Amino acid sequence: MTTPLDLDQLQSFCAIADCGSFTEAARRVNKTQSAVSMQIKRLEERLGQALLSRDGRTVALTEYGDALYARARRMLRINAEIMDVFSDGDLKGSIRFGVPDDYAVRLLPVILSSFQRTHPKIVVDVRCQPSEELLDGMKKGRYDLIVFTQGTNHEYGEMFRTERMFWVASHGGQALATEPLPIAGGLHCCWKENAVEVLNRIGRDYRIAYTSSNAMAIASAVLTDLAVGFLPESALQPGMRVIAEDKDLPRLRDAEIAIMRASHAYGGIYDALASHIVASMGNLDGKDSLPMAAE
Repeated sequence: MTTPLDLDQLQSFCAIADCGSFTEAARRVNKTQSAVSMQIKRLEERLGQALLSRDGRTVALTEYGDALYARARRMLRINAEIMDVFSDGDLKGSIRFGVPDDYAVRLLPVILSSFQRTHPKIVVDVRCQPSEELLDGMKKGRYDLIVFTQGTNHEYGEMFRTERMFWVASHGGQALATEPLPIAGGLHCCWKENAVEVLNRIGRDYRIAYTSSNAMAIASAVLTDLAVGFLPESALQPGMRVIAEDKDLPRLRDAEIAIMRASHAYGGIYDALASHIVASMGNLDGKDSLPMAAE
C-alpha cells in the first residue's frame, strides 16, 4: 500500500513555489528555514524527483515541481474542506484582501458591507491597487486573497467571471470626435494594450492622452472629457457613456476576472469571502441598464 504524502510538506512546498524563497516560505509556515529545507528534501526523496531548482537566491519549480504544484494545492483545499465539515465553531479571524481599484467605487461598498453584516467576526483588511501590483503583493506575502483582472492567463488564478469591455466617454463631451483620438489607461494595463492593438489594426489615429496607475484618476479623465477610456461592465460609473462598437471603435477583448489565494487560504473564513464575492458579482448581471450611445 502506497504511503500518503505529508500535507505539512506539501504546504511548505507550495509556500516556496508562491514566493520563490525558502526564507520567506519558512516565515509563512512558522518554521525554521532548516526545517523547511528538510521537508523539501524528504518530499523529493519520497517522489524520486527534484521539485525545485536553486540558482543563488532564486528558487523556481522544475518540470516535476510544476506538475506537483496544482495537485498539491487541491490536496490542501480538500483538507481544509474536510476540517470545515467537522468544525462547529463560528467563523472568525482576519483576511488581507486585495482588489483592483477599478472596482473600488461601485463594488466595494456593496460586496464588503454585506459580507461584514453576515460575518461580523471576520475582519477584512482591504487594499485597492492595480492588478499587477496585487499579483506582486501576493507573491511577497502581503495578501491572503486577491481579485485580479488578467484572468487565468496568469497561472493559478481561479477565473470566475467574464465581462464585456466597453469604450466609454463623457456624456456630451467632445473627446470622442477629436483627432487623433485621446485615450486614457493604466501604466501597465492589459486593457490599454488591447485598445491600442485594435486601434492600430484598423488604422485609427490616436494618442495616449492620460496615463495613471490610479483608476479613479483615469475615470476622472474620461468624465471630464479629457480622453476616451475602456472599462469592464461592473466598473462603469455614473456619468459615463458607453459607446456602441462600430468600424471606428471595434469590440475589445472581454475582461476575465479571477481570484487568487495564498496556499494557506482555503476553507473557513477564506472560502466564506471568496464565495460571497463570486455570488455578489454574479448577482450584478442584468441589474443595471447600460447607457448605450451609437456614434
